[in-house]
Amino acid sequence: MERAHVKAIALLSGGLDSALATALTRRLGFGVVGVNFSTGFCTGQGRCDTVLATGQTLGIPVRLLDVAEEYLSVVRHPKFGYGSGMNPCLDCRIFMLRKARELMEEEGAEFVVTGEVLGQRPMSQHYRALKLVAEESGLGDRLVRPLSGRLLPPTWPEKQGLVRREDWLDIQGRSRRRQLALAREWGIEAFGQPAGGCCILLEKTYAARLRDAFAHRGPDAMTLEDFALLRHGRHLRLSPKAKLIVGRDETENAVLAGFAKGRIRLEPLDVPGPTALVEGEVTEEELVLAARIAARYADAGPDQEVRLRASWAEETKELKVRPLPPDDPRLRALRVG
Repeated sequence: MERAHVKAIALLSGGLDSALATALTRRLGFGVVGVNFSTGFCTGQGRCDTVLATGQTLGIPVRLLDVAEEYLSVVRHPKFGYGSGMNPCLDCRIFMLRKARELMEEEGAEFVVTGEVLGQRPMSQHYRALKLVAEESGLGDRLVRPLSGRLLPPTWPEKQGLVRREDWLDIQGRSRRRQLALAREWGIEAFGQPAGGCCILLEKTYAARLRDAFAHRGPDAMTLEDFALLRHGRHLRLSPKAKLIVGRDETENAVLAGFAKGRIRLEPLDVPGPTALVEGEVTEEELVLAARIAARYADAGPDQEVRLRASWAEETKELKVRPLPPDDPRLRALRVG
């Protein structure tokens, strides 16, 4: 068996480590197909462009696959728990590699390559975690980490005599000096900062909102739209069954308008102000409170009566309220995240 006839699937995150691992595999003479999975929780402008630029630099095809709907089950019920936020690190990695294994079979490839570095991430890249992920994903020795290959057990390419142990690297730990030097040497310029692929789940505010949603609605009731809405506006918990989301600027008002279906939409009629949404089962008293909070962020005086239109389904009604004072303790007490 010759290297040129052996194909690998390389996970490309847009970061430097995965680009280097792919480049090394390519430099060893293997055919490579890159893949990037979009989970719906990734952040960073131009991430897909960076992945595609990496593929162009390395001369390999790249597949961009949307797995957002499937990935929700990982966030809802992670077998190995969450990290510092609501990030299911180990389960996320296992999920990605299972999808990569499917692509490996589809493409007729023999192994999967990742940019994982031994000891770089405390939860998901220590020795036991790397071993666990290889086993749980079903890849076993078909999972190759070229950047730390000398420090890890032999994998399929080595066992087949396609590579020598010294062909791999022995990078470990959190320092990136060697990676940056290799990037300069190999001419790799397109890569993002090392922030992982689930940055939103790591954000303190988003994580708090997600915990609140799981506690009051239950993980399985959450749709992809519900997860997306948690990113936008000010969130205030009116009751265990109802929540208010208030836009913070014109752009966010427009975004919230797109989520209005199935929710009560509040808009001031006579003064500039935010678009607000009320979701869940709300009482008349809670709806008035929501209107007063929305009016608090409108361009109105503290004692000025503000008219708001409440609309939902085919119904509308008008509410006349005075803005909630900025120092009202309920504003802080009800705030989520």
